[in-house]
Amino acid sequence: MTGEALAKFLDTFPVEPGNIEDIGIDETDLLGLLMKQIYTARLRSTPEFAEAIKLPRHIVTELVRLAIERKLLYAKGVRADNAAIMTYDLTEEGRRWAMDALSRSQYNGPTPVTLEQFNHQVNLQKITNEVVTFKRVRGSLSDLDMEQSLLEQAGPALNSGRAILLYGPPGNGKTTFALRLANIFTDIIYVPYAVVVESQVIRVFDPSIHIPVEVKADPDDQESPFLRGVEVDARWVPCRRPFVVAGGELNLEMLDLRYDAVSKLYEAPLHMKALGGCFVIDDFGRQLVSPGDLLNRWIVPLESRIDYLKLHTGKSFSIPFDELVIFSTNLDPEDLMDPAFLRRLPYKIEIGAPSVELFKRILTKECVSHGIKVTDEILDSIVHRITVDKELELAAFQPRFVIEQVVSSCRFAEQSVTLEPRFLDYALDNLRVRRAAPAAAPHEDPGASPKLLTSWELQNDPEAEHK
Repeated sequence: MTGEALAKFLDTFPVEPGNIEDIGIDETDLLGLLMKQIYTARLRSTPEFAEAIKLPRHIVTELVRLAIERKLLYAKGVRADNAAIMTYDLTEEGRRWAMDALSRSQYNGPTPVTLEQFNHQVNLQKITNEVVTFKRVRGSLSDLDMEQSLLEQAGPALNSGRAILLYGPPGNGKTTFALRLANIFTDIIYVPYAVVVESQVIRVFDPSIHIPVEVKADPDDQESPFLRGVEVDARWVPCRRPFVVAGGELNLEMLDLRYDAVSKLYEAPLHMKALGGCFVIDDFGRQLVSPGDLLNRWIVPLESRIDYLKLHTGKSFSIPFDELVIFSTNLDPEDLMDPAFLRRLPYKIEIGAPSVELFKRILTKECVSHGIKVTDEILDSIVHRITVDKELELAAFQPRFVIEQVVSSCRFAEQSVTLEPRFLDYALDNLRVRRAAPAAAPHEDPGASPKLLTSWELQNDPEAEHK
């Protein structure tokens, strides 16, 4: 390994600051954050201060010295249980300082990182740093029965880091397929608790999205920061690559900074929290916002890989747009997007209805998982009932849907789980709502079987509603 390559590798870890200047935040603001923590959490010692604001002990010691000089803190004496630890308390001036700092911003968490530090770290941990192979994709989707061609299409799309469009009829695993992509990526990335821009704090770390992992300083692990004898900056949380899913509730406000006028804090938008990971827009076309408006919001970031956000003060700033965006829809893509936007989605993967052979394989697997014996004749009968009697296309969700309903019926009847014909009929009937038989015309035989209209006739016959 060359010296340049080694330096680049070691640079992927955010190193703890060596002094106050390395933090990148004004000394007065740091003192304000410390006073807020001491005031609200009733902290009393330097180790407690360091744990609260996530800064090295020697820097916190320097901040305490500055606070004492400014008569914000005073030493009370050593702890009764540990004579090596000095305890401190706020002076009246310190309490006024803390209250004034809280009036400006109620943020009192770990020390934020600067925008420059945030952008630098995001660029170091790009999702394209990981190379996805067919073996990794197959392993992540090993419990799903899918065509091999689908996996071969997905791999290059994942390696590109570019936007992906998943489309096809409902119930065939688009959402499941997208969710499984999260298991393919294994790198650890670092997410800051918060970012400061123009003295405004933006909370980024979200426990509902970011999954922390423990990073141990193992001298035998070449990927450990122990290799260079430094500590990782505690203002950053080591996490798995984030995976964000937004469905019909998504609106344009969720893609912009959200400012709370009471706490004077910002919450990072969803795609900022998803940086370095995946952002799935599920059921695209069914959001509260129109598809056109949503697509216009994404055109610039998808093309330039940069997004622009604005503070309530009017200040605009840019962040990298490094994440895998996946649009999933069961509507016709050409009805949702114009050609210009379709061109910006370089990978379009159709997840269609399974073949008869694949459908039988999925159905057999579901039966085996519930201890149900199934024969080729029963499989053929179920396929015929769905495609001919119900006039439905086969879908990947149907085997589990049918078998789970049969199992529920058997348990209700307090009998062993089998493909009882009447229970199977109930389950298959639940795949589609019964359509009312049309009234017989005067010239028709009332005893003759009524003719059911096909879906095409319902959509294209102007007399369909009357019929």
